[in-house]
Amino acid sequence: MKISAFSYVRNGFTYGVPFLESIQSVLPLCDEFVIAVGDSTDGTREAILNLGDPKIKIIDTIWDDSLTRGGKIFAQQCNIAYENVSKSADWIIHIQADEVLHEKDYPLILSKIKEADSYPDIDGLLQPFIHFWGDYNSIRNSRRVHKNEIRIFKYDPNIRAYIDSQGFRKFKSIENYENGSEKGEKLRVLALNAPIYHYSSVKSKRTMSLKANNFVYYYGHSDKKLEEAPKDEFNYNTVDRVIKFTGTHPKVMAEAIASYDFVFNHDKTQAVWKKKDRYLQPIEDLLKIRFGEYKNYILIKNPK
Repeated sequence: MKISAFSYVRNGFTYGVPFLESIQSVLPLCDEFVIAVGDSTDGTREAILNLGDPKIKIIDTIWDDSLTRGGKIFAQQCNIAYENVSKSADWIIHIQADEVLHEKDYPLILSKIKEADSYPDIDGLLQPFIHFWGDYNSIRNSRRVHKNEIRIFKYDPNIRAYIDSQGFRKFKSIENYENGSEKGEKLRVLALNAPIYHYSSVKSKRTMSLKANNFVYYYGHSDKKLEEAPKDEFNYNTVDRVIKFTGTHPKVMAEAIASYDFVFNHDKTQAVWKKKDRYLQPIEDLLKIRFGEYKNYILIKNPK
């Protein structure tokens, strides 16, 4: 069985994302790793080359900063990388530049891929997310963060990133996808209890301000894109809810964790909740369900 992996990144150092650790966490599982590297100015491309792994294939891209609606630029870059994976691949692993796999889960991941491969009606695997916030010991666990998403799926040339690049759908044709005439088909997935360690919100306060500003820019909510971190520091305390992380981190994150000197202690008096969330959160906690949860997938519990 051939497994191909893909990702995309631009100015990874500037944005404080663990893109090198992300790549390294997937390399033991795949036969090739395709990464679309945008026009970076901070040594991102050179750092990937310096990993010196023959599995890595770099696709150079130039970001179109006019794509500032709904995160389309992220979908575009994601698709470019996917289009360049080997056409002989059987299974695909997608990892984003701020996501990392834990080495303890490698056997389970490979076992579940093998199991899912035996079911013709199964398209992929659904993994839970651990969203770190502020530091490496705090997890955001409110209803505002997605609980699960697809990162592993069977190779199909008609699969594309859906809306931005949070998830994927299968289309009847690429033409339909590109002209927007088709919404696509949700992938049918099995549950895989191998978490994605999501480090998007663990970085210096100034770097987090840069990320926050440009995130809203690429989603069409701001007209100004920043090229460097602003002087204003991001206030991590406005997060709605966090809990302490009691597990272990992937080994590839050891150096990043050791060099991180900010300890986040949530000042709950500064927490910002939307009115609906403040009402629904305790009910959801009690019932262990999430009302109106976004599910861009079809979870199959009894495959045939």
